[in-house]
Amino acid sequence: MLSDPTFWTAVGFVIFVAAVARVVWRSATRALDDRAAGIKASIDDAAALREEAQALLADYKKKQQGAEKEAEAVLSRAHEEASRIAEEAERTLEDALRRREQQALAKIAQAEQEALAEVRANAVRLSAVAARTLIERHLDKPRAEALVIQSVESLPHHLH
Repeated sequence: MLSDPTFWTAVGFVIFVAAVARVVWRSATRALDDRAAGIKASIDDAAALREEAQALLADYKKKQQGAEKEAEAVLSRAHEEASRIAEEAERTLEDALRRREQQALAKIAQAEQEALAEVRANAVRLSAVAARTLIERHLDKPRAEALVIQSVESLPHHLH
């Protein structure tokens, strides 16, 4: 058997196949290890991206809540400001109406005073006309001259 060339050919073939299988096994194992390392790196990257996305999502949710609170505060301040402006406008309107009413009352009082003065003036004028008419009708000429002389004589007495 040791002298048989077929035996040595079979031994050489087995050694050759074992060497080739070892090289192929190492290459296949290395390729699979490299592929596994790449997949693991991809999974790690995906996990890191997922964590980063979750952190960003949490941050945006916090920002959204802050923005909602700020919007509510702005809306509340706007309502308060609108209420204040409405109250101020109402007070201003009431003041303006009160001033207009006082002006109207003052104008009415002034018109009453003017009407009273006009009535008095007309009464004085009518009284003077009536007195003149009565004097002209009932006073004769000698009596009128006597009254004029008496009035002129008493004038210095009344002026002092």
